[in-house]
Amino acid sequence: MDAPSNIDPVTAQSGGDVVHWLTNGTRDQRFIDNIFAEMCIRLQQADIPVKRASLHILIHHPQWLGARIMWEDGMREAEIARVDYDVQERSEYIGSPANEIHDGVTEVRENLERDPALGRKHAVYDEMRAKGLSDYVAWPLYHTLGKRHIVTFATDRPGGFDAAHIAGLLKLLPVLALVSEIRVKNRLARTLLETYVGSHAGELILAGATRRGTGTTVRAAIMICDLRDFTRISDNWPRDDVIDLLNGYFDAMSEPIARHGGEILKFIGDGLLAIFPLSQPSACANLLHAVTEARQAMTALNEKNSETGRAPLNYGIGVHVGDVMYGNIGSRSRLDFTVIGPAVNMASRLEALTKQLGKTVLLSRAFADFVESDFDLERVGEHPVRGFNDPIELYAYHG
Repeated sequence: MDAPSNIDPVTAQSGGDVVHWLTNGTRDQRFIDNIFAEMCIRLQQADIPVKRASLHILIHHPQWLGARIMWEDGMREAEIARVDYDVQERSEYIGSPANEIHDGVTEVRENLERDPALGRKHAVYDEMRAKGLSDYVAWPLYHTLGKRHIVTFATDRPGGFDAAHIAGLLKLLPVLALVSEIRVKNRLARTLLETYVGSHAGELILAGATRRGTGTTVRAAIMICDLRDFTRISDNWPRDDVIDLLNGYFDAMSEPIARHGGEILKFIGDGLLAIFPLSQPSACANLLHAVTEARQAMTALNEKNSETGRAPLNYGIGVHVGDVMYGNIGSRSRLDFTVIGPAVNMASRLEALTKQLGKTVLLSRAFADFVESDFDLERVGEHPVRGFNDPIELYAYHG
């Protein structure tokens, strides 16, 4: 395989040069998978015969326990695979090198050329033997505060890695730990912001929008959804069942919203607030498509819940469109990145009216004007809305 254009094949003849590159040459590289792939290529150029390498990172994510970054000879980019939380209960983990290291072992070394009957028993070793690899080593990669991740290397060199190769690889570990921790922490910050405030707000915060009172005016379609009779459910159902019900409900509502370009700004108990900025030409239509899919998902969820004796979940959705202030609100030390304004209040009032009027989804006239020609809407008439002087013309959507 050709070396990357920025590798000098003359100077890249020792592990020390790879250490120097990791220390000084990766400042402008944002992603650890790219750094890891280039590091492996540089190791080959430094006469350390790496044929396969992997980096296993534990991360804080609502869906995944970690990520595995895998590089093999001939690859210009490493492959990233997400690792589920239940992996530790599966055969792919039990008895694996990762299992051993997480249990406290400081090195796993396996001679893949010897009789398999004499070696460790796990499918990963059989896979490496089938690929012609001769030697394998795995080490913990230590981050600060006792965090342990894993790095592995394998070779197809007859006789495996020699002592100098192992020494060169070990020399990399402290620097690789520092370089990887910086990138993992950066990714962690981004992931946590996306998880708790949404992707768009997270990007703004990372870009420096952290001063209280700062924000911008955004014209958007606003959607507020709330469960019906949640107090009764939470009082009468076991805690774990209530959490499971809420998570199922939020999945049913949230995934269509994200799929159609909306952004959920917050969950409020059993309710949610989402916006579809009108900078997207089809924002209002997208919101109703999301509502349609969410209703279908809720029907499926209720059918599933009925099989276990759970009562169906009912909900109301209020939708309006208007200008909102989008930015930082809160105390000096605790901020919330959200939207405020009369348009948000109107959506909230319409959600409250859904129960009174016996409609699941209520739309304001202002919103209906954007979609009336493309969607079948039911005119509900004019109704007083608390906090607003004049009655508001309302529409119901049954799609």
